This record gives sequence, structure tokens and C-alpha cells, in this order.
Amino acid sequence: MLATASLLAQTADLDLVIRHVLAGLGHGLHAGRERGAGVEFSEYRAYVPGDEWRRVDWKLLARVDRYYVREAERDSHVAIWLLLDTSASMAEPSRSIEGLTKLWFARTVLGCIAAVAQRQGDAFGLILAGQDRVTFTPASRGPRQLHKVLAQLSRVEAGGGLPDEPTLRAHLHFARSPSLIFAVSDFLDWPSPLSEALLRLRHLSHDVRLLSLSTQAEEEASFASGGAYRDPEQAEGLHRFDAEAKAAYRAARGAHFEAVKTQCRQHDMPLLTASIEQAVGSVLRSWLQLAGRA
Repeated sequence: MLATASLLAQTADLDLVIRHVLAGLGHGLHAGRERGAGVEFSEYRAYVPGDEWRRVDWKLLARVDRYYVREAERDSHVAIWLLLDTSASMAEPSRSIEGLTKLWFARTVLGCIAAVAQRQGDAFGLILAGQDRVTFTPASRGPRQLHKVLAQLSRVEAGGGLPDEPTLRAHLHFARSPSLIFAVSDFLDWPSPLSEALLRLRHLSHDVRLLSLSTQAEEEASFASGGAYRDPEQAEGLHRFDAEAKAAYRAARGAHFEAVKTQCRQHDMPLLTASIEQAVGSVLRSWLQLAGRA
């Protein structure tokens, strides 16, 4: 698995990586249903003038001597929004897989979701939150939209901080009707302008699904003892990791993410936590399955 992850992380062609990850995945993005002439049978109902004759169940007619049509279900088309944290902390690299960063992992997962949305015929758009600003790609359908979104994801770099609250609030108009929002961040800042924006979207009846990324080194505090580290989103301050500092770090990190998980549960926002050293396809599958139970 590490060899595959390393090879993928070295691949500049995001479209190629996505096709590799999606091979055999077979998941959709939403379970929203509306009745109609779809492909999955739901139930029978009595024929009424104006129904299409091709939907009449002729075998049932022969048994009961009445006309019934096959009511089916089809996927409802909802707008899909991909929200990516591109602040400086997302440039954090894996300590075991060369070329692998949180940003690489995040944009690969969101690129996969964009590809599936395009396959389903859904409209989808992209929001990049970082460099202290918001970059917005309006939702649309089709292959050209997929190319546009993948190009944006391929070019994005991590840097700066998250946009402030007024900037994010000014961009929340993007989801005018109930939408499905996939947001990826490391959520090291919570509460934050981003978390408040996500909670506001949830309160506006949008379906908000979160993926929190970290490195194995962050999860295990397996940084080199005595090494000095600087917070990429802070102008000053070095942090050293001796045994005492590592213990304090683990405790603080555990408390922080427990608070994040608690608030997500309270507001019915499915949250998956994952390390970037995991297989992208496995994380994507787990995220979609988790969201499907929400």
C-alpha cells in the first residue's frame, strides 16, 4: 500500500489519480430520491389517464384484470459543493511517504467526488478557503465543469490563514437551495470562522459532511525528540517536542478533537477522521458510507 500511495503522490496528473482511486468504487454521493420513471422499482399504483403505456405492468394486468403502473425511484439532482481548506497547515507532509501532504490527499478526495457528481449528472461547484480569502467556482454540470474544477484543484497551493468570518459569511449565498456540502480540512482551528460557516450552513438545512485529515506523526506525536517546529499559520514561536511536551500535546489534541466530534454530533454533521497515510479509496468509501447513515 505504501508503494502505491508513494507512486500516486508523485503523479502530477490529478485526473489519472482519480481514475485509479475510483476504479471499482461504485458509490454514489447522495441517497435523495424522488418518484418517477426511474430505474429502481418502488411500488405499483393504479393507472391514471396520461401515464405512459410502457410503464404498465402487463403481467400484473393478466393476473388481476386491472391496469397498474410501476412506480420507480430515481436519484434527485441536488447541488454538490466541495469545500477545501487551503490554509498553510494543509501543507503538512507525511513523515513516511514522500510527496504526500494533507492538501494532496484532500484535493484527490474532492476530485473523486467531483468525478462521481459529474457521472451522476449533478451540478457541482468548488470553494477554496485559504490564503485569507475565498475562491469560488459556481456550480454547473457536465465534463467541462469537471475539467474546470480539477484544474482549480491541481493549481491550488496551501498558504496563509483561513478567511475571516465576514469574508466567509459573504460567500455563503452560494447554496441557495438545500445542497450537499463536502468539506475537507484538518480542523486544527475549531471553533473558527470556517467551523462557524459550516454550522451556519447546517442550520440553513444543508447536508454538511466533514472529513478531518491529519498525518500519522500528528496522531501519534511521533515527531523527532528535541526537534523544533513552527506553526505555519503563526508568525512567531517555536515548539520543541521532548517527552513532557509530547504528553501535553497528546492530551490537548485528544480534548480538541473530542470537542469537534461532540459538536458535529449535536448538529448532525457526519465527521470522518483519517490520516493521509491511509489509502485514498478506503477513506473515500468510509466517508460516503458514514455520510449515508446520517
